[in-house]
Order: sequence, then structure tokens, then C-alpha cells
Amino acid sequence: MASRAELVSSRAEVAGTASRLVADASLEMGVLDSADFPAAAGHLARGQRIFVSHLPGQSWCRTFELCSRLSQSGFAPVPHIPVRLLADDAELDRVFGAARDAGAVELLLISGDYTQPRGRFHDVLEVLRAGALRARGFERVSLAGHPEGHPQVPWDVICQAQLDKWRWAAGEGLQVNFVTQFCFDVAPWLQWARFMRAAGVDASLSLGLAGPTALGKLIRLARHCGVGASLRLLTSRPASVLKLLADQRPDGLILELALEKIRQPDLFDGLHLFSLGGFLRTASWLRQFPQRLG
Repeated sequence: MASRAELVSSRAEVAGTASRLVADASLEMGVLDSADFPAAAGHLARGQRIFVSHLPGQSWCRTFELCSRLSQSGFAPVPHIPVRLLADDAELDRVFGAARDAGAVELLLISGDYTQPRGRFHDVLEVLRAGALRARGFERVSLAGHPEGHPQVPWDVICQAQLDKWRWAAGEGLQVNFVTQFCFDVAPWLQWARFMRAAGVDASLSLGLAGPTALGKLIRLARHCGVGASLRLLTSRPASVLKLLADQRPDGLILELALEKIRQPDLFDGLHLFSLGGFLRTASWLRQFPQRLG
């Protein structure tokens, strides 16, 4: 049986690891959060990576205006690039060039929730093969990870696609970072990370969590995104059903992940926070996290 001193030391180590994971986490924001940016910036560390979403119907101009604003304020913008919106190689080059001009040194390449591609690019691998990242001076790229699958894509296809994208990008000398969808339980993340490591993937693995969000909204978004087993686990608990109008915060999940980080330091690398309840709210929560640990 562990002594009291050992237990105290263990709790302190977990709390310290959790605080470091949160402090180094990347965040996500959209153009609708722009008005809250000045207040949110005060809660963040300069140089922090901020992913900028690209919503359906949003212009590239608006995306890169926000990236430029973030860059000029001392942050590292990472714009989402839904590749199915790109008509051809010329537009691919223009968009990547505009991202560089806006201060981005990294992109998140996703297929995007579009049934049909606008042009010749059906998936991210085709864009990686086009060589436009290197041509525009990018040395780092983020890709999507799917620990609980995707509503429209079979599991084995997703797994193979993740490996194919990593192999191609790494073969081009790019630094690769995988950012996962959010989950409600640590098991899918850890299973996915172990699969990736067992397959030889040495890319950075960032586990996605939802920032403080009304639980009802979170569940609706999770169903749309295809979050599976961990959502069923959450909604099977009667106590959780009574909290549908309350806030869901990721504090407990982060402590569990911190423990796993101590046990297996190389299993994953960091955290990514989805600002589903608002960017300012997420930034404020992030700043206050160490104090809540006591």
C-alpha cells in the first residue's frame, strides 16, 4: 500500500503534468469569436497555436484576416483548409500563399463536410501529393485524427488513410501533427494513440477536448461528428441526463490523461481545445485551470 507521502507526491505529479498539458494546449476559434479576441488574448501565452476554423460559406478572405490579426498579436495561427473546396492546383497555390502572407507557418488539412468536391481534390492525400506545402515554404502540417471513426467512412478506411497521409507527409520531410476529434472518455483516445504508435507513427499526437460547453449542445455536436462509444458511455449515466443544461468541463478527463502521460510519456504529445462554448470562455477556463487544482 502506498504511503501518505507517496500519494501526496503522486497527486502533485499528476496536477503538475495536467497544468503543463493545459498550458501548452492549442485552441480553436472561428471568425464569429473575433469580437471576443481582445479579452481572450489576455488569458493566453504569446506564441500559442490557435486553429482558425473555415465554416461553410465563409470566404478565404475572412479566414486569413483573422489569421493575420492573430499573427500580428503574437500568436501562431493554424487555418483549417477543407481541401474539397479547392478547384484546382492554381487555387491550391493561391490559398496556401494567402495563408503564408497572413502569418501561418502550419495548416490543418481536412477533407471537409462536403459530399462532392468542388474540383479535383477529393481528399487530403491528393493535396499532400501535389507538393504545394513545400512549394509555399510550409514545414509543418496538421491532420485530423478519428479515435471513434466517422459517420460516413468505414473504420478500416479511416485507419489506412491516417497512415497513408502520415507516410507521405513524413516522406516529404514535413513535421506532422494529428489533432483528434473530442471524446467523453479517455479509452478511445488511448486505443487510437496505441494503434498509431504500434504502426510506427512518430508524429505529434494532440488529443482534442471540448472546452466548457453546455452538455446538451456538446451531445448534439458529438452526434453530428460521429463521436461514438464515449458518447454512449456518457448518455447511459442517469446523472448525466439530469445535467443536460449544465456545463460540461474537461477537468476530469485532463487529469486522467495526465496520469497516462506519466505512465507512457511517448504515447501522446499534447491537447487541443475546441472552443464550442465560445473562445473567450475557453481561454478563461484555460487560465484558471491550475488554480482549480489547488
